Amino acid sequence: MAGIHYKYLILGGGVAAGYAAREFAKLGVGAGKLAIISKEGVAPYERPALSKAYLFPQGAARLPGFHVCVGSGGERLLPEWYSEKGIDLILSTEIVKAELSEKTLTSAAGATFTFDNLVIATGSSVIRLTDFGVEGADANNILYLREIDDADKLVEVIQSKKNGKAVIVGGGYIGLELGAALKLNDLDVTMVYPEPWCMPRLFTAGIAAFYEGYYAKKGINIIKGTVAVGFNSDANGDVTAVKLKDGRVLDADIVVVGVGGRPLTTLFKGQVDEEKGGIKTDGFFKTSVPGVYAVGDVATFPLKLYNELRRVEHVDHSRKSAEHAVKAIKAAEEGITIEEYDYLPYFYSRAFDLSWQFYGDNVGDTVLFGDSDPSSAKPKFGSYWIKDGKVFGAFLEGGAPEENKAIAKVARLQPPAADVDQLKNEGLSFATKLE
Repeated sequence: MAGIHYKYLILGGGVAAGYAAREFAKLGVGAGKLAIISKEGVAPYERPALSKAYLFPQGAARLPGFHVCVGSGGERLLPEWYSEKGIDLILSTEIVKAELSEKTLTSAAGATFTFDNLVIATGSSVIRLTDFGVEGADANNILYLREIDDADKLVEVIQSKKNGKAVIVGGGYIGLELGAALKLNDLDVTMVYPEPWCMPRLFTAGIAAFYEGYYAKKGINIIKGTVAVGFNSDANGDVTAVKLKDGRVLDADIVVVGVGGRPLTTLFKGQVDEEKGGIKTDGFFKTSVPGVYAVGDVATFPLKLYNELRRVEHVDHSRKSAEHAVKAIKAAEEGITIEEYDYLPYFYSRAFDLSWQFYGDNVGDTVLFGDSDPSSAKPKFGSYWIKDGKVFGAFLEGGAPEENKAIAKVARLQPPAADVDQLKNEGLSFATKLE
């Protein structure tokens, strides 16, 4: 059977796919020339909403409210937008075989799709405890969060276990955001993670002490330095307890696991150059295979600011890399040049009444400034990272929009900071007065 041919194919239906489609439309892609193939059953949406507003007990977010590109203040792309633009949304379709040199994709149902240009935007999958053979990890109500179906299941279980006990396994992004969301739903929440403090990939001990203190004040129990090694369940197969390595056993009606993700690159193994766990690209997101681009979580790209190859798992990069790749595809067709991707790493989170932003690189020595007392009515504090006498990274909790812009500017410009004590005393004013 002859495959359906598209000039442009986007594989994956997450954030990057939606932003890529919008950029193609802006640049005048013709009707019938572009398709998105997604194993999810809905049009691309802003994935961060799932760990935040989707789980709120009141005024919860629901589709179509958070389809892309509303998360960055843009137009909301409802399913009808794609049809109006002549873009085919091929949903609930899993691709099981990719032959990049043949420019062909094959679905689980046996359909084939051919392309001139492919944008790989497959994102990540969650790491599951069953992958490691953890005893009892296949019990009911041990949940993960990546897609909207996962969020729907989580909402259903939260509602069925009112005032129950929830255990969060993991102390990173998902753990902290879901810990807050479950507490807002009046569950008794315990967080368990092996590290000495929460979110160790970014937070210093000083930053983490604030969030752990704040969560404790909200009634969340935090257990550090141990891991879940097994689960008990009842006759119905529902989880009843979490067994920890240190010998403790925690009662649990709900367990939510957030222990990281893996970039979805298996389809392309051996066909494309890889590095640092992702698909290696240039500064335009071109891979080693002509006509094939990779964006978002799966791309290992040149981070110009630090002169190194890096893979970044965050929604901001997913949006921007997708847009840049599409610009590069169209520029190549028109024989024009564009600038290479020049990304400033950016991460953020919101939980309870808290909201932080981080820009740059968390390397070198650190300086904590401001009010980081968890019991303060309006805590506001930050940190700078100093390497080779320059500020490389900046973090701010509770910042106003113009203050967040100021710390972004610091991270981009990397101003000198010879005197660490002076930097601590100046605090936020160091950033806001920067010319």
